[in-house]
Amino acid sequence: MQLSVIIVNYNVKYFLEQVLLSVTRAAKGLQVETIVVDNNSVDDSVDFIRKHFPEVILIANKENTGFAVANNQGIRISKGKYVLLLNPDTVVGEDTFRSVIKFMDANPNAGGLGIRMIDGKGFFLPESKRGLPTPWVSFCKMTGLGSLFAKSKLFNHYYMGHLSADAIQEIEVLAGAFMWMRRETLEKVGYLDEAFFMYGEDIDLSYRIIQGGYKNYYFPHDPIIHYKGESTKKGSLNYVKVFYNAMIIFARKHFSGSGAQLYIRVIQLAIYLRAGLALLSRFLKQMIAPLLDAFFIYGGMYFIKNFWQNNIKAAEGTGLTYGPEYMLFNVPLYISLWLIAIFLSGGYDKPFRLSRVIRGLIVGTIIISAVYGFLPESLRFSRAMILLGTAWAALATSGWRLAQHFLKNRDFRIEATSSKRVLIVGSLDECQRVQEIVFRAGIALETVAWVTPQPITTKPSYNTPHIGHLAELPQLIEYFEVAEIIFCAQDISNQQIIQYLIELKGKVDFKIVPEGSQSIIGSNSKNTAGDLYALDTHFDIALPRHRRNKKVFDISFCLLLLLIAPILCLLVKHPIGLLKNIALVLLGKKTWAGYHPLAIPPQLPPLKKGILHPLDVHQQRTSNTDTIKHTNLLYAKDYTLEKDTRIIWKAWRSLGRTLN
Repeated sequence: MQLSVIIVNYNVKYFLEQVLLSVTRAAKGLQVETIVVDNNSVDDSVDFIRKHFPEVILIANKENTGFAVANNQGIRISKGKYVLLLNPDTVVGEDTFRSVIKFMDANPNAGGLGIRMIDGKGFFLPESKRGLPTPWVSFCKMTGLGSLFAKSKLFNHYYMGHLSADAIQEIEVLAGAFMWMRRETLEKVGYLDEAFFMYGEDIDLSYRIIQGGYKNYYFPHDPIIHYKGESTKKGSLNYVKVFYNAMIIFARKHFSGSGAQLYIRVIQLAIYLRAGLALLSRFLKQMIAPLLDAFFIYGGMYFIKNFWQNNIKAAEGTGLTYGPEYMLFNVPLYISLWLIAIFLSGGYDKPFRLSRVIRGLIVGTIIISAVYGFLPESLRFSRAMILLGTAWAALATSGWRLAQHFLKNRDFRIEATSSKRVLIVGSLDECQRVQEIVFRAGIALETVAWVTPQPITTKPSYNTPHIGHLAELPQLIEYFEVAEIIFCAQDISNQQIIQYLIELKGKVDFKIVPEGSQSIIGSNSKNTAGDLYALDTHFDIALPRHRRNKKVFDISFCLLLLLIAPILCLLVKHPIGLLKNIALVLLGKKTWAGYHPLAIPPQLPPLKKGILHPLDVHQQRTSNTDTIKHTNLLYAKDYTLEKDTRIIWKAWRSLGRTLN
């Protein structure tokens, strides 16, 4: 056996499918075994592998054992001369394995090898070649000196910026996403250290390979795609904590003396600083739009107040003036209610929809009108100011967004940005299949044209126009102002796709539809995890506005039930259960309407346990699991708050249900 490929999977079924298909291609003509270790995924990965990749050796763990433990499980049963630890969110080229085996066979001193990696948009990933994180190296990385002096050996040794990315180089640290090692090396220096749960184990093993008398190499030829972080969601606070704690484990293991203790203290400080900055950054990103809305609305209402007071009311001779409490209390109150209503209506969700903002302003105005009557006489200023304020708020909130959009895109089609102009590269059959996936997944894509891998003389009759072939792709992108390309892997080699990603990097977004797959996979930034279009991944219930509105509805309904509980307890079937359910919903343990518990498809977005479920709207009940599963799918896919309302209306007597 020449090579054992070990892939640790955790809830990334579609990315795993793509990497396994690419491994199958790369293994042709070679003796290769593929081992997948699943860390207790809940997305049906295990059954999917058994059904679609029966040749794969599968280890299905009953818990998430972590990256190091899972890889060691695979290494122990592997038989290859070489062992490759490969991330599931990668794509290897058809020649990758052959080229690396040839290099490793020719260089017996090579204990490990890392490869040139690009992200889903074609940009080089600097972690393809790394240096050991000594205290100085780590300090430069954490303080940003490495980014400031990217080519410096002194300041950017972490990413070995002084070494060319285009030449074979001796490096210190291999990236865990593609970690190729000689078996005899592993047997000598040991496997991954299981003290590391995730992150740091690749650095530790790379260091031990060097200590064992071997060399680690960076191999720039036959690069691979790494969608970067799909399994771990690197923007999370948990990532910051886990990553830097791994550095502490490494320091305690390999460094000694006062320098090591100082290093550990610096890293611990970095954890808090990075976590704090991450929280601050997330807060500012979420608050910038509401703060701008508040600023422009407040400024406009100040001028409206002065104009109304000094012109309209002065002309009428009423002598009406607005005291300082109007701008200090009334206007902030109005703005707060408007912004809350916009937030609840989804006006701050992406993609932006002007209709959601206007809807929020209307609802907010209704609430303000209701609150107005409860204000003391001294704070009841003209209702006309509320109406004028609403009109100005609509103009201000849409105006600055339109201006921002125009400066960025040179057009005013602010709600058209989610619809992308796309080229599909592949055969006619694959083009049709891709469009079917996109349509059924509910994705807004504007398919401009179809591009064939090779020139064709006879153009078939098809609604999507054929405009050229693969070699003309750069010109076609420029001519048609294309935003995204979807490559059909059945008709184009992964090697070709990777080369086009590198050639066209930064110009367009890329996605790949694997052969025979029902998913279309890609990533639009090296700083974000992969994303996909798939038939069973588009669920309205997963949208932030629906999640938020469902939670608000649950709490509001609880308050309503508490008000009428004395009467309702005489009418529902289980009054004690009703009171218990109200408490559980308020505590976030349950939701009033959710999935039927007997058959929840694993791909559905998670929900709190539902007291009522979609089948409660029907008088006749069923125990057929297929029917229940399909009902749950429809509930999640086309979710609206009206569905919950209808379920509750039909089954209100069962609000005290404690067992589904």
